[in-house]
Amino acid sequence: MTESTSILIVEDDVPTRTFLADNLTADGYELLVAATLRDALRTLEYHHVDLAVVDLGLPDGSGLELLRKVREAGHSGARLDPRLPLIVLSGRAGETDRVRGFEHGCDDFLPKPFSYTELRWRVAALLRRTRERPSLGRLRVGELELDPAAREVRLRGARVMLSQKEFALLRQLAAEPTRVFTKAELLRDVWGFRAQG
Repeated sequence: MTESTSILIVEDDVPTRTFLADNLTADGYELLVAATLRDALRTLEYHHVDLAVVDLGLPDGSGLELLRKVREAGHSGARLDPRLPLIVLSGRAGETDRVRGFEHGCDDFLPKPFSYTELRWRVAALLRRTRERPSLGRLRVGELELDPAAREVRLRGARVMLSQKEFALLRQLAAEPTRVFTKAELLRDVWGFRAQG
């Protein structure tokens, strides 16, 4: 763990959220907290987060919706990182709930009541495995500079205005500037089209 490792806790239960925030902060993590699905999505759009711990039962929706939106963000042009490590921490821990969590993209699932020590080690293990996760920092290709977090493009220092799809396409191409993409890859990754055979 580094000093700049940040964790988002998405939990509507105040005592649980406070317990997690206090303990993870004491263990050296930077903490962001959200009590609703809406606040969690806004936090993920505007802050760098290394890992999120998500409850399934939120007052304005399901944590499964958050998992889905994060995982599908790669082709939507959204500011969410689809590779973000996600741990579900939920009182809904039947087999169906756990399977749905993994189907929607969680990396780990821990039922409540939980052991903080076990959660801490699961967080550390997941962060260790994802340390090599490419950063969504600025991309530079020649005189073109792309900032995915701010959704900003500059060419020779001058700002370029792009639509959401144009930005998503440029980000896809700039991430691997020497690679030739097929039409099917771009339709799938940028527009979200799924070919039928």
